[in-house]
Amino acid sequence: MGEPAVDAEGYLIDPEDWSEAWAARVAAALGIDMNEEHWSAVRFMRAFRDEHQVSPDVRFVMRHLTDAHGAARNRIFELFPYGYAGQACKIAGMKRPRIWSTG
Repeated sequence: MGEPAVDAEGYLIDPEDWSEAWAARVAAALGIDMNEEHWSAVRFMRAFRDEHQVSPDVRFVMRHLTDAHGAARNRIFELFPYGYAGQACKIAGMKRPRIWSTG
């Protein structure tokens, strides 16, 4: 089985094709060295999507990081410095976001 199909910007076309191995390769290509907090955010995003059939707004991920790791409100932007949509969503296998709240 080959690599999952992505759009022109590297977002998964079918979020069901996501795997942690794929996410690790994408993160490395984006210059992200995944640590426990990165994986916690990404796994939360996947679980949220599975439960609600929609990608989580950044404020839900921020709340998760605060609750799970005692992280400051802006920690998501430290983990993914080029943006929630541009890095976190891509690594988590979400479809390309159209509009996002920044919390």
